[in-house]
Parts: sequence; C-alpha cells; structure tokens
Amino acid sequence: MNASSTVILVTNNGMGTAVLELQQKLAGKYFELLAQNDTPPAAICFYTEGVKLVVEGSPLLDQLRVLEAKGVRLIVCSTCLDYFNLLDKVKIGIVGGMPDIIEAQMKAEKVITI
Repeated sequence: MNASSTVILVTNNGMGTAVLELQQKLAGKYFELLAQNDTPPAAICFYTEGVKLVVEGSPLLDQLRVLEAKGVRLIVCSTCLDYFNLLDKVKIGIVGGMPDIIEAQMKAEKVITI
C-alpha cells in the first residue's frame, strides 16, 4: 500500500463545529474510512484543539492506531500539547514542532484541513 503525498491538518477536537460528541463521532468515521482507503495520506498533523484527539481519553485512538500502522505519520504539535498541559498524556503519534508540520506541508501535493 503506497501512501499518497496528501497531508491532513486536524485543528479541532473533532470535525466541524457541532457539539463535541458529534464532532468526535464524525472524526472517528472519517479516520475509519480513511484507513480503509487504498492510498492513505502521508501524514496527519494535529495542532491547536486537534492535539486532544491523540491523548489519553480520546475516543479516536483506535482509528488513529490503524492509520499509524499503515504508515501514516501522526505529527503532534508540542507547543499546543504544552499549552493544554497534555505533554505527558500523548498516546499516539510523534511529538514534534511547527518545523515538522511545515516540512510535511511543503512535501505534500495536497493539504486538507478538517
């Protein structure tokens, strides 16, 4: 399975602007279907509220583990984790900085923000 050169940016604690439960339900379905795709993205970058999806207690850890197992790089913003006091609660992904996120974006042919 070849990864595409697409990078997905996750900036919310879910998907959209509905109540949190619906946002997370939508994001869970999105990641589940993304994992079933024959060409997964090269990377998913989590920053601002998005970092809350990769920490202890997130309802999306299983879906994200499947994506990571398929070779998708999960890049998590260390500044955002620090801001929310979540650095010690990360359960999945690579804790990186803005340079890592910029590098992933610059290498991408397509960048999608959800």
